[in-house]
Amino acid sequence: MVRLFKHYVPHAVLMLGLLDFLLLLVSAEAGWLIRNAQIGNDPGAITNRVPQILSFALAIQIAMIGVGVYGADAVNSVRFAAARLIVAISLGTIFVSVMFFLMPELTLWRSNSLYAIGIAFLSMMAIRSVFGGLVGVQAFKTRILVLGAGRRAERVRELAKQPGRGFLIAGFVGMNEGPQRISSAINRDAIESLSDHVVNLNVSEVVLALDERRNALPLQDLLRIKTTGVHVNELSTFLERQTGRVDLDSVNPSWLIFSDGFTAGRRLSSASKRLFDLVASCIGLCLAWPIILLGAIAVKLESRGPAFYAQRRVGLYGQEFTILKLRSMRTDAEVGGQAVWAEKDDPRITRVGRIIRKIRVDELPQLWTVLKGEMSFVGPRPERRQFVEDLEQKLRFYAERHMVKPGITGWAQINYPYGASLEDARHKLEYDLYYAKNYTPFLDLLILIQTARVLLFPSGAR
Repeated sequence: MVRLFKHYVPHAVLMLGLLDFLLLLVSAEAGWLIRNAQIGNDPGAITNRVPQILSFALAIQIAMIGVGVYGADAVNSVRFAAARLIVAISLGTIFVSVMFFLMPELTLWRSNSLYAIGIAFLSMMAIRSVFGGLVGVQAFKTRILVLGAGRRAERVRELAKQPGRGFLIAGFVGMNEGPQRISSAINRDAIESLSDHVVNLNVSEVVLALDERRNALPLQDLLRIKTTGVHVNELSTFLERQTGRVDLDSVNPSWLIFSDGFTAGRRLSSASKRLFDLVASCIGLCLAWPIILLGAIAVKLESRGPAFYAQRRVGLYGQEFTILKLRSMRTDAEVGGQAVWAEKDDPRITRVGRIIRKIRVDELPQLWTVLKGEMSFVGPRPERRQFVEDLEQKLRFYAERHMVKPGITGWAQINYPYGASLEDARHKLEYDLYYAKNYTPFLDLLILIQTARVLLFPSGAR
């Protein structure tokens, strides 16, 4: 994987993204040449239309990222990729059309764009037909050696079986650390030199996955492996990189303290984040107020009670604030003010409420909370005090998610479907900790773009 701005991107995805961008540039130029040839115009030098070509390529690629064209399913399935590409290009066409009316001098003519879109779709599908067969090829994957043969090593083996993973296990080495679950593992005593073994296997990374480390940590072996130029990673770091979340089963407090992340040097990033929140929330409120008004009218017409409801949530540093939403449940949804998880097909949700939850319209009034500075566009979802106190007792490191400002959307929201159980809360916490640990403006931008995928392909909204 390649690390961009503290966020890991698989080699195959990065290569495919770069190829797509190149194809979009070529398609934009081809569309320009074809259309000008049809009407008998001199196309002129390519340097005269660089902004137009770039604007086309960027608009389409942002739409592709947003709808999940580079997700594991789309990378490994040509059929799935075709469906997502159609949606992405449709959205990209809308972006290009809007840009044409706002900044016509920076965009292609509409007829040029039509040709460019057709060429881009066909060429990107052709690339995926070839690329799909290459993604599983060994050359695209990192070869790793796993030190350990117990429960933790088994987790790496199960992860390697999942489609789209960017690593290949070259072997397991049993380090006499406890019960062995990997029958194919070679015992350390049978290997004369572990560093030579790593070199012979052409391994580029060693993953330390020991169940018991007190008497089994091979410091001398690890030192020699490290000096050969091979990366040595602890299991928690490896899983974080591969899954995009902090694995609670393997992590310990010392890893959180000494690993990269949770840096204090975020003043500039925090200032830019707040500036973006101010500008975007102002624009959002100006654009969304008619939708909020229509939603409020629909709520009032269907059921008695207020159109909006205010609720106390836990935010930054555990401080409470008031969140504002369109009411989507009956007024008697919570008896005695007792917080209750929303369930699948929850009978408390009204008919209008089910619709506005599905398309996330009920969240729009939170733009006001963002404007006030109590929330951000991107961050962990804020929870009720009752839920927080309960989860802090049951889940390790739950309080650490409150070290960043809560948000309307977040890393957990785009990676994990809505859930209302302790296990769901645990999985979402792993994503929230990853965000809190690795926050950068780049990650925020990636989340905001991919939120479009959640809105277009809703999964589990309750």
